[in-house]
Amino acid sequence: MTQSSADKIATVVVGVVAAGAAYYVLRTPQLRRAAWRLGVAALTGTIPAWVSQEIKASWEASGQRSDATTLITPR
Repeated sequence: MTQSSADKIATVVVGVVAAGAAYYVLRTPQLRRAAWRLGVAALTGTIPAWVSQEIKASWEASGQRSDATTLITPR
């Protein structure tokens, strides 16, 4: 067996197992509810935090300071 064929077989096996697990989760109400809650938590917590971090990093990379003192101009 070559490395290429072993990789293909492993990919197919992992795909079949993932599809079977997804089917099992979707058919079991308790697991389906848990998966839904995890998905909602990811969408409402993780993604906004990541976007906020990326905005801050890009602001700092542009050479601007990220604190509020840059918005206040002394007179």
